Amino acid sequence: MTTDGSHGSGPVWDDRPWPPLPLLRERVEAGVCVVGLGASGLTAIGELLDLGVNVIGIDAAGVGSGAAGRNGGFLLAGTADFFHHAAAQMGADRAAALYRLTLDQLDRIWLETPQAVRRTGTLRIAVDRDEIEDCRVQMVALRQANLPVQPYNGREGPGLLFPMDASSQPLRRCRVLAGRARMRGARLYEHSPAIQIAGDRVVTPHGDVRCDAVIVAVDGGIERVLPELAGRARTARLQVVATAPAPEVDVPRPVYTRWGLEYWQQLPDKRVVLGGFRDLGGDREWTDQAMPTGPVQDELEIFLRRGIGVRAPITHRWAGVIAYTDDKLPIIEQVRDRVWAAGAYSGTGNVLGAVCGRALAQTIVTGRSLLDGVLLPSQRATTGLSV
Repeated sequence: MTTDGSHGSGPVWDDRPWPPLPLLRERVEAGVCVVGLGASGLTAIGELLDLGVNVIGIDAAGVGSGAAGRNGGFLLAGTADFFHHAAAQMGADRAAALYRLTLDQLDRIWLETPQAVRRTGTLRIAVDRDEIEDCRVQMVALRQANLPVQPYNGREGPGLLFPMDASSQPLRRCRVLAGRARMRGARLYEHSPAIQIAGDRVVTPHGDVRCDAVIVAVDGGIERVLPELAGRARTARLQVVATAPAPEVDVPRPVYTRWGLEYWQQLPDKRVVLGGFRDLGGDREWTDQAMPTGPVQDELEIFLRRGIGVRAPITHRWAGVIAYTDDKLPIIEQVRDRVWAAGAYSGTGNVLGAVCGRALAQTIVTGRSLLDGVLLPSQRATTGLSV
């Protein structure tokens, strides 16, 4: 691995000062406690505030310090599975309904944080005949469901264009959401890990939250926070690099290829962000340690030079951890009395996680949500908590 001073430097997204939030050092009370201050948790907090709930949010590290602020900055509609695979598993109607909800959420994200979003569309590029055929089947299924997609054959190769997808500065988005939530009255605490979680109480090392309900909005490591999810969620490391400005290439929209395993985009200042090659890291990448490693970083640099044509030096190397499920559908459910979980997005949490965060906030307060009949049961025994 090249040693140019960039090993383990942190994400390129951390480009502005962030005044740290306080630690939780006392007993506090709220209607709902949200554990996890990434995009899904902060979206849940915003929804709870809209519903008039007194809310507290805590994070083991900081705002956007997990997968939400350490990913590749793609805003993709749908789930981790390509649409035709999701339709085969969920049923075409449910898969289409979920896809439309993520399209609506993309619009919301753009309107909420335009300073952190570019409506660029994205490309899926096929690497061989099998993937070309899979793109064809995917396009047919999307068009049958009246969902936006276009065939593509450009300098990147053959594939599909998804015109409604977007690019984001994910850490900036999280920080904007956190600042807005605090201005609206939410109390947020960093470096306050949840060491005990029950429906009426969340304990941290130096304080505790008394509450009526809890949302655990964690992606990578969710099976450690909630051990009952072990065996259903499994955490993996994703590694990323970013470069100095690279005017020698022009990447107008984010690209993913080789069945989504590699992904890259060029930022407005011409820097290139590239992630991938997790499969080449072997079993060592099934870990919750967000540290870049030589073998995967070497593959990223080779592809950066030979596959994309970037000559600019690498300035940032980082990793993030996300959780996967076998069916590539997120975990969104009640796991304990008055404790709800949302996470394990299998690599596509930027948009789907926000949908899930909103849905859990709605479920807790009203007993109904936008995901009823899609990812949540259509009918539940409870009608919401009085918070």
